[in-house]
Amino acid sequence: MQDLDRRSFVRLSAATLFASALTACGGTQATATETTTDTQEQTSGDDSSSITTPGYITSSGTLITPYDEGYDSGKHHATIEVQDHGTIKVELDADVAPITVSNFAHLVNDGFYNGLTFHRIIDGFMIQGGDPTGTGAGGSDVKIIGEFSSNGVANDMSHERGVISMARSSNNNSASSQFFIMHADKATLDGQYAAFGHVTEGMDVVDELAKTPVEDSNGTVDPKNQPVISSITMDD
Repeated sequence: MQDLDRRSFVRLSAATLFASALTACGGTQATATETTTDTQEQTSGDDSSSITTPGYITSSGTLITPYDEGYDSGKHHATIEVQDHGTIKVELDADVAPITVSNFAHLVNDGFYNGLTFHRIIDGFMIQGGDPTGTGAGGSDVKIIGEFSSNGVANDMSHERGVISMARSSNNNSASSQFFIMHADKATLDGQYAAFGHVTEGMDVVDELAKTPVEDSNGTVDPKNQPVISSITMDD
């Protein structure tokens, strides 16, 4: 299937999760995914391919164009403060993933992430957070189009150490607020998840967080041990 412009919506059926050592982590979560308790529906019933209205949300609750808040193109920077651990600074690339960056910045500016946690951590793979329930089953109210090649959207950012990307369920268009930061390179995620930036400062903090005690091979962190995101702020 030919890649389309990043701002275009592509109507696709749900993709099955790829088989790899990553999905062998077990549990109800797929690797680097956002588990949801409700049925995730693909966006349908909207002639979305020609929609250019900023911040357009379909009838199924999926954001298919960036918000008109100044984060739909270019590079932007955010600061993640982790309680008792330190600061992680990230550069976000809206030229690669404009809807993803716009949605993340929108949530940041709403204070959505402040006080949430990293609930899933796998040393040598990634740290995952941004779920208001702290279980992997939650997210924000709005889903976003998956900006990655298996969903028909060009995205050449590789899942290398320090890259920030969006978690999702098996539905390509199910990401909302959960994100993960790569602790190590994992190219098998390329084309399957929407990478949208990278750490510029604070990989030592990511390394420290990766050592958080977990309950199982799927990286489940007991609530009392979940590192707290004090705040995330947009710097520009």
